[in-house]
This record gives sequence, structure tokens and C-alpha cells, in this order.
Amino acid sequence: MTRYAAAVTPPSYHHGDLRRTILAAAVGAIAETGPAGWSLRELARRAGVSHAAPAHHFGDKTGLLTAVAAEGYTLFAEALEGAGTDLHDVGLAYVRFAVDHRGYFEVMFRPDLHRADDPELTAARDRADGVLMRGVRDVRDFAPGGPGDERTAAIAAWSIVHGFADLWLSGALPADLGGDPVAAARPVIGLLFTR
Repeated sequence: MTRYAAAVTPPSYHHGDLRRTILAAAVGAIAETGPAGWSLRELARRAGVSHAAPAHHFGDKTGLLTAVAAEGYTLFAEALEGAGTDLHDVGLAYVRFAVDHRGYFEVMFRPDLHRADDPELTAARDRADGVLMRGVRDVRDFAPGGPGDERTAAIAAWSIVHGFADLWLSGALPADLGGDPVAAARPVIGLLFTR
């Protein structure tokens, strides 16, 4: 009786959507340690993928951060659109997004970290900017120079909500504001509409 040893083939491991897994790991790492606190090799270990997988899918860390920023702007635009057309509500949605999606927020507004001219990133950023501009146009009396000064009005609105979000995330705001960033932001953003 002859016995043939069956060749043992290790089961192939399929990670699923490897690109998505790496992006999710990057967003988590950024939320925990900031955009500079990790390497692609460490990220691969965190994601449970080969050390070459991040470079294969994104080229380098800048490529990965560009993908994070593009995805972040897409989610950001959806959040802002979901807030409706009232600029106050859009401002609150901005703060909520920053707090709930810190990993994206830490990268999106840092053109030194990503390729700002990337077509996917540009399209997503333009979509979000469009929502903010619509809100400013709807508040015609808000513009300091009158209705035609939309650019100044947009920068003022953006500065207030972004500044509040950044101060909240850094823990620099007074502790007596409580633990709800949206409730704390409501009267601050409301100042946009008082003259």
C-alpha cells in the first residue's frame, strides 16, 4: 500500500478591503497620537497587514494622508449637507464633525501633510466649501462689508467654528463649558448673527 502525502497548502488569507483597513488604522492612529506619531511600518502592524501593504496602496505617508484628507472632506461635506441650509446649524455640524472625526480633522486642514492638489481631495474639499458658502450667502446681512463681501464673511464664519473646534480638541477652553461641544458652541456661533 502506497501512501501519498497530500501537499498541505496553507489557507490563503484574504484581508478584505485592504485599502479600507489601512485607512481606518491611519485615522485611528492620527486620533490617538497625531499625524506624525507613527510610521507606515507601525501602521501596518496596527492594521494587521504586511509591512509593504501601506506603501503598495498609497506610495508613501503623504499619499496615505492625502487619502485620509480626501475621505475626511467627503464625510465632512456629507455632515454639513445633512445640517441643512441654516448657517448656525452648519457651524454646529462643523464642530460635531471635528470632535467625532478627530483623525480626519487633524489632517484635512494641514496642506503641509498631504497633496493639496490631488483631484479627489480637491473635489471633496470644494464640495464642503460650497456648503459653507451657501450658508454665508443665505445670511446676507452677516457680511461686514455688505452682501457683496461673501469671502470675508466666509472666512469669519470658518475662523469662528474652526477655532472653536480646535480649541475644544486641544482642551484649551474653560472646563465650566461642560462636556458637550455642540452645546458649548451654540452661543459662540450664535454671535455670528448678532450685529
